[in-house]
Parts: sequence; C-alpha cells; structure tokens
Amino acid sequence: MTVSFEIADPRTEPEPFGWSEFRARRGLHAVWDYDLLALEAWAARNPPLLVVARDKTRIVAAATVLVCTPRLRPAYAAVSRKRGPMLKPVWAEVYQPWLSGLPGVVFSDDLDDDARAALLRELERALARRLGAGLLGVFYRSVGADLAGMLEGRGRLVRQVDTVSVLPNDFADRDGWIASLSRSRRTNVTRALRDVSRRVESGQLVVVGGTARGDLTGGEVADLLNRHRLDRGIPSLDTRSPLLGSYFHSFVRRPDVHTVTYHDSEGRLLAVNTLLDHPQCLVKQHWAALPVAEGGLKNLLFDSFARAVDTLTRTTAAELSAGRRPHDVKHALGFTPRPVFGAVVPRPVMGR
Repeated sequence: MTVSFEIADPRTEPEPFGWSEFRARRGLHAVWDYDLLALEAWAARNPPLLVVARDKTRIVAAATVLVCTPRLRPAYAAVSRKRGPMLKPVWAEVYQPWLSGLPGVVFSDDLDDDARAALLRELERALARRLGAGLLGVFYRSVGADLAGMLEGRGRLVRQVDTVSVLPNDFADRDGWIASLSRSRRTNVTRALRDVSRRVESGQLVVVGGTARGDLTGGEVADLLNRHRLDRGIPSLDTRSPLLGSYFHSFVRRPDVHTVTYHDSEGRLLAVNTLLDHPQCLVKQHWAALPVAEGGLKNLLFDSFARAVDTLTRTTAAELSAGRRPHDVKHALGFTPRPVFGAVVPRPVMGR
C-alpha cells in the first residue's frame, strides 16, 4: 500500500476529495462533517485540522487533529495560513473533542492492525512536515485498548487515563432496562420518570425530542451548554473552546442528531441533550441543565437517559456511549466502564 496524506484546515481549505463518501461509508458521527468542523474551527483557540490518508485516491484513514498552543493568547486562533510550517511551539492532539471517550482517528474496515499501526507512524511524520520545527509532539486522546497497543514503543508514554461508560443494546425496551437495575436505583428512576411525566401532564414542562430540530435557536442551546461546562469546572488540560450558536444552529438541524429539549411553561429552556446516530455506537453527547436554584427541575437527567435508551432499543446499534463523568451515576444506570487511554509521542520519536 502506497499512502499519501492530505491535511486540510477547514477554515481556508476545501473539503478533501472523497471525504463525504468515506464519512458515509464508515457511518461516522455527525461531528466529523466538514462544514461542522469549519464552524468549530473558526471559534476555536486550538482549531482542528482534518487529515486523510489515501491509498492512491481511496481514503483509508482519517484523523481530526487540534493544533494547540500555550494559553498565552486571545480566545480565538490567529488567522490561518494556507501553507507553511510553524516556528512557535505547538503540539498536536489527535482528538475528536466532542466525542467523549472515543478516538480522533478512524480507519477503513479492511485494514489489519499492522497496517493501522504503520499508518499512525506515517500520520506523525505528515504532521511534522506540515507543522514544522515548532511541533513538540503528538498527544493521542481517548483511544481504546486496541489503538493504545499500536501506539506503544520506545520513548512513547501510553497510560490508561479514564473510562468511558457504555450500555449494551441488550434490552427490548425501556422497561427491560429499568428492570435490569438494582432495586434501589430502579425505585429512584421510576419515581423520577413519574415526576417528569406529572409535570408534563400538568403543563409545567414541555418535552420535545427528535431529529432535524428546525424549531430551536442555536444561540439558546449554546448558551446553556457553555454555561453548564463552566459551572462544572473546565479542567486545566481541556483544550476545547466554547461552541457558538452558529454551530448549534446547523448541528441540531441535522437528520443524524437527536435533540431532546425541556422548556418550562413560559418557554424558557431548562435542559437539553443531544444524541448522535451511528450504525454501531450511539453517543449520548451534550447535556446541560439549569440549576434548581435558578429555576431548573430535578430528575430531567434521568428522563434524558430513559429517552436515550428508547432510541437505542429502536436501532440495531450494539451500544450506547455516555462519555465519562459522572461515573457513579452512569454505572448505577447499568453502564459498564471501558478503559480509555492517552498516548504521548515526543517529537524525537514521532514516526518511529
């Protein structure tokens, strides 16, 4: 296999030829869409690049790579240059930042482990050529045990850093899922769902779910989600930037994005949850809610999980991923932990 690499900045460079077809063939989650990557990149301090690997003209692998700098700069990245190496210190994160616990690199199904490991080394060399002498190294975030094994080697640091919570699609319906929980948790969930139902029936709460939500305002969704992130506390090593209303305006209108919203009787958004379609793994993605002290309601999180299970059991997907924290809540709801690894590759051993 003779491989070449194309590295595209979604802010200034056209979508790589064949990308939409590859994304559809692999059934990639919505966040891999090139137009969404562009909306994300323009608002990011550390904007993503899309890297595609080709065997002749056929795309055989791809990665989203955040070009990261120390936080000694304004909120947004400088205007990008189409080509040319960087002299200032940067590092590259192979990372899909809006898929918690899932990797930022994907392969064609017909590649074996040896071919995938070789492509990862080639990817590192391609990044070194594109980003220049200022590149300090590569950090692979949120990879599974299979990719972690491919990334091991002399001078490379590979460690388990967390777990991702996964629920197998083993239930006929919501009732089957609830029945599988411990007695105390089953009682709590049932009580919480009844409370939400009573509020809906009384008109206190309006719950709407579905795909291609043309009724939503992207700015309202973005404000609630970004506020929720701030309230929970953003880790010091989190390289993501807030997403803008323009992003969510397009995002929630997609047919492969399920959005559940909770409004009060006056139309104020109390909570929102997004769920991403995928042929093998649905992703319970963004969640945000107003605190109870500011007019929010209890039990909406449990209702969002029940609705996610409803969607899962209607599909042939093997599992539902709910990301990482809070682990205790998700494990009590029947989700099992799956190891998540990080791999640091310093510049001297990149490509080796």
